[in-house]
Amino acid sequence: MSGSTVGVQEQAEGHFVDLSRVTLLDSLGSEDQTWDKLAPRWCVTQPEPPWKVCLDATCDALSAGGALDSLERRHAEDELGETLYSEIPNPERQLVSLAHIMLSRGLMTEEELARHIRTVRARLEAV
Repeated sequence: MSGSTVGVQEQAEGHFVDLSRVTLLDSLGSEDQTWDKLAPRWCVTQPEPPWKVCLDATCDALSAGGALDSLERRHAEDELGETLYSEIPNPERQLVSLAHIMLSRGLMTEEELARHIRTVRARLEAV
């Protein structure tokens, strides 16, 4: 993972996630593109973003497949939400936290994540 290290915590000490900063995720947090700000742009009044269902399904699939236990993920999300991503509102914080966890566990690389982000942005800009 890239970026400066805030501190790597050991699960044995009751911590569940590598707290090293991820440059790509830090840059996303500073873009201020939350659902609350974007929904009015498209005249959408739904309280939750449409991608929240996919986020929940991804978390369930990772747990069912044994790649990321749900309880462990929730503890890691809490740690990240209290430290690195406290300024990001939910559900965006949950999304960024999941990406951070997947990167720190080697389930995805930063290059793969950046490619997915570019794909999603291209779809949004085409609308």
